[in-house]
Amino acid sequence: MKYDRLFKRPVILVKLLLLALLCPFADNAYAELTAKANHDHITIDSFYHGSTVSIRGIADPGTDLIIKLSSDDTHHVLRQKGKVGGLLWMTVGELDVDHVPNVYEIHSTRNLSDMLARDEADKYGLGYKALENRAAMNVSGEDRAKWFGEFVKFKESSNLYSTSAGKISLADHEGKQSYYILTQWPYQAPPGNYTVTVYAVRNGRVVETATDHVAVEQIGVVKTLATMARNNAAVYGLLAIMSALAAGLGVGLVFRKQGGAH
Repeated sequence: MKYDRLFKRPVILVKLLLLALLCPFADNAYAELTAKANHDHITIDSFYHGSTVSIRGIADPGTDLIIKLSSDDTHHVLRQKGKVGGLLWMTVGELDVDHVPNVYEIHSTRNLSDMLARDEADKYGLGYKALENRAAMNVSGEDRAKWFGEFVKFKESSNLYSTSAGKISLADHEGKQSYYILTQWPYQAPPGNYTVTVYAVRNGRVVETATDHVAVEQIGVVKTLATMARNNAAVYGLLAIMSALAAGLGVGLVFRKQGGAH
């Protein structure tokens, strides 16, 4: 009897250890999610006017999906213009916004408020309200919501922020759910590395995530000039002045050959 207890005790401990290791994955055991961004390397050259990125993958049937495309968080400064003395337009104030991305796109199968609990949205930074809740700003109280709204409007007008609901295409695929969306990549987005994150949602909770990446890179003359502007501003400024003068002389010669303007 004594030996039986000694033998069983390690077995019980091993079972408890296995349960402890497997429990964190129990909620997600049924989820199977993939994500792939096509055209994941965008090059900026002299003829660049934006691009497109398609995102596709497989998810479990019956799960809602949220697709987030964003850059790393950074610091933003917006300057408020106003008339000083009723005559001159000058900077009359600055809005500092920190801990929010420069580029932010959210696409979902339904409205976020209908499919995701508020605490989950805040946890994963999904939706403008979630961004506002985690942003650090130099305003507070009622002014905070007002000025964050103005910040979002500015970003949307620059094609750097956008949201959509119901635009993700869904289809059956071998007993799973395939998804697809084509997004317009804004030419205003600077070079850098961007993250695509897909969230599978069930009963108001994120049950699985999958990620991919999009790289945006300057090449050729554009890269050379950008590097020069950063590392040798004086030479870059001189070249800009010389280019402007050359363009002006060229226009003058054209008009002179045509006998002047009429």
